[in-house]
Amino acid sequence: MTFRTRFAPSPTGPLHLGHAYSALLAFDKARADNGAFLLRIEDIDTTRSRPEWEDRIYANLKWLGIAWDEPVMRQSDRLPNYMKALRALWDNGVLYPCTCTRRDIAEAASAPQEGAEPKIGPDGPVYPGTCRPATPPTGPMPKGVALRLDMARALAGRPVFGYLETGVNPGPKHVSAGHLISGVGDIVLSRKDFPGSYHLSVVLDDAAQDITHVVRGEDLADATQIHLLLQSLMDLPTPVYHHHRLIRDEAGKRLAKRDDARAIATYRDEGKTPQDIRRLVGL
Repeated sequence: MTFRTRFAPSPTGPLHLGHAYSALLAFDKARADNGAFLLRIEDIDTTRSRPEWEDRIYANLKWLGIAWDEPVMRQSDRLPNYMKALRALWDNGVLYPCTCTRRDIAEAASAPQEGAEPKIGPDGPVYPGTCRPATPPTGPMPKGVALRLDMARALAGRPVFGYLETGVNPGPKHVSAGHLISGVGDIVLSRKDFPGSYHLSVVLDDAAQDITHVVRGEDLADATQIHLLLQSLMDLPTPVYHHHRLIRDEAGKRLAKRDDARAIATYRDEGKTPQDIRRLVGL
């Protein structure tokens, strides 16, 4: 099996040291294994994505000495693929429309015990099932509304999932259907303003790029259980996952795009070299 991995940034702000670490780590692993390193631009957030940030991604990666082996994939070019997958899931009876607002969800989730905090999953508060129908919806897939995955229906006949973790806390991992139902809930797979979601697009895109090893931050480790289920539902392969440590500031907080002081461009302007960046992130 040829090692194939990717770096998938969003063009919504400057790349910082955390991005540099993730991209360099994935690139080094691909080169060490005589494999392929791919670049994907996750511009699914059309309200915040900007062409100038995408251009800076290319410039910063090239400055770091990172080259990608195939043409860049952009999510905004793949909307038909996401729609096709959504229609298949709708036809299989595992999606339903949802009109709840975030406030609706927060209020409903805490309603059984006034003042109690709602259960939090990888996607935020676990959806209380307000819009979930007793039977799968029929007819054409609706437009202009959010579409949720009926977790219990999707898990019918799929009691457990497994994958191999090679990064933080390595080894074989297993996720039960019960945990997905109670700890994750009915996630949104399509927003009302965009035909897709992070979870749907990342799974489809990894499969389309034949990714064998996913290298990403440990903050996304909890999302892997969702991706395993979607891979099973859509008959897609499950890669090996390598969730790496996060680069943090002096207070122990993980870096964010708004932290311009640690943006790669800032270090470039100060006269730092790519080798300096490698030393800063522990490579």
